[in-house]
Amino acid sequence: MKHIQYKTQGTCSQLIDVTADDNDIIQQVYFLGGCNGNLQGICQLVKGKKIDEVIELLDGIRCGTKGTSCPDQLCRALEQLK
Repeated sequence: MKHIQYKTQGTCSQLIDVTADDNDIIQQVYFLGGCNGNLQGICQLVKGKKIDEVIELLDGIRCGTKGTSCPDQLCRALEQLK
C-alpha cells in the first residue's frame, strides 16, 4: 500500500490524505477542510480508479480566479504518491 498526507496550497482545504494499492488503484481519499459536499463526491468518484486516470481527468482544474483547486491539488498529491 502507498499513503500520503499532502499539504495543499492555494485552496480552502488544508490537507489531502490518500491511500492507493500497489497497482496504483486509489483506495481512500480524505480532504481536511474545503467544500465538504463537493469533496465527499470527489472522494467517492475517484475511489477504485487508477492514479493516472484521475490525474488525466482532474489536472489543471481551477477554482474561480485561483490558479488551482482541490481536484488539481489532489493531482499534485497523486503525482507524489506514484
